[in-house]
Amino acid sequence: MESYAALLRGIMPSNPNMRNDKLRAVFEGLGFENVASVLASGNIVFRTADDPADLEDRIQQALATELGIPGGTIIRSHRELRDLIDRDPFEGRTHQPSTYLTVTFFKDTMREADTTAFDTDPLTRVIGYDPAARAFLTVIDNSVGKTPDFMARLEKTYGKNITTRTWLTIQRVVNKMT
Repeated sequence: MESYAALLRGIMPSNPNMRNDKLRAVFEGLGFENVASVLASGNIVFRTADDPADLEDRIQQALATELGIPGGTIIRSHRELRDLIDRDPFEGRTHQPSTYLTVTFFKDTMREADTTAFDTDPLTRVIGYDPAARAFLTVIDNSVGKTPDFMARLEKTYGKNITTRTWLTIQRVVNKMT
């Protein structure tokens, strides 16, 4: 039996169908064990012996059917996330209110290694792409009171089969999986 994290795209806790209790119920209904939520932004951890290749589609179909959630589902195993943390791609930087360390997970692999979409944005520093985790790593400067148009630029460049989490959230997810 393996531990997994489902990183759900587009979850808004103010929507009654997107609350943690309803999300967990869908996962439990699929027969997964040790289902738990991490924060209120679409992070569900669970254990299963099912084939990981089918998990994303099964979960997304159940979320759409039962709760009307059309967004994307991206799955990562405990090992994949733990290995990412152990690699320390942010080289000891600390996530804080003025500096967000972000991880954008791709459903498959990054379409292209081109990160030039962020070259003109002085508030976004590209750390790189981690192929093992299928994740794009960036540091967002929030110290100037202006939020960069980061999410829109990500979607325009790479499409919607992605979801972004802070480094702190990834650490919390991994801690909940153990």
